[in-house]
Amino acid sequence: MNKPEVSIIIPAYNEVQTIGDVIKKIKTLYPDFEIIVINDGSTDDTVSVAKDAGAIVYSHPYNIGNGAAIKSGIRIASGDTLVLMDGDSQHDPQDIGKLLEFLPGFDMVVGARTKGHHSSWSRAMGNRTFNWLASYVAKFPIKDLTSGFRAVKSDIARSFLYLLPNTYSYPTTLTLSVLRSGRSLKYISIDTKLRKTGKSKIKIFRDGVKFFMIITKICALYSPLRIFLPVSLLMFLIGIFNYLYTYFVMNRFTNMSVLLITTSIMIFMMGLISEQVTQMRFERSEGDKFI
Repeated sequence: MNKPEVSIIIPAYNEVQTIGDVIKKIKTLYPDFEIIVINDGSTDDTVSVAKDAGAIVYSHPYNIGNGAAIKSGIRIASGDTLVLMDGDSQHDPQDIGKLLEFLPGFDMVVGARTKGHHSSWSRAMGNRTFNWLASYVAKFPIKDLTSGFRAVKSDIARSFLYLLPNTYSYPTTLTLSVLRSGRSLKYISIDTKLRKTGKSKIKIFRDGVKFFMIITKICALYSPLRIFLPVSLLMFLIGIFNYLYTYFVMNRFTNMSVLLITTSIMIFMMGLISEQVTQMRFERSEGDKFI
């Protein structure tokens, strides 16, 4: 069985100082791979440098976003396997082989950054928090939710294109979508280098809210009861605590206790209905594939 053709997709925005070296290293290591650089409205010579290095370049007329660049690359790539990586030299091209080693046995393989790669303690703490939350949603130990270095089967990546956002949070969406749709994922440890130029465009507070909303949306899309049940349980416990407090302190049962307990039951029932709707939607979508 011949090895599937591989397309390497690299989003780039003003990466003139690094993109050429990244492409040349890839071509030296993997001369038969398709290399696609998505120029996301760069204002420097990123396009000419990438072309001179031997990459296929597709340009956005203006800066749309890192996720939008990835989506454009997925649409035009011809490989059966896609490798997504950054063009700022943080990802080592030699690690591409490590990712591909586990395909097609797994549907997606992600490079998990080792401890100590974060530039600040706040970002490290934020990533740990989101990894924990995403692990709860996906029922799978997620080691690096925001890693942009990954290999994925092209048909799977295309099936989730409509869900991917235009921003840096596309790895979060893709990871959770793969896991919650019942597909397989594997993490391998990689070392990342510090950026040679510029600073990371991800802001912990601004993008942290986006990551949280994406995790919540994906959970609501694939397994809504994972959200409704904890909220329902919390409301129920608060209602019971309020009842016990008012009963023993004021010797009466207050309306607030009734409201909280009733609300918890309503939230739970809404979760059950949402879970059934989700199940029917996926059963229908899976059935359509065989028609």
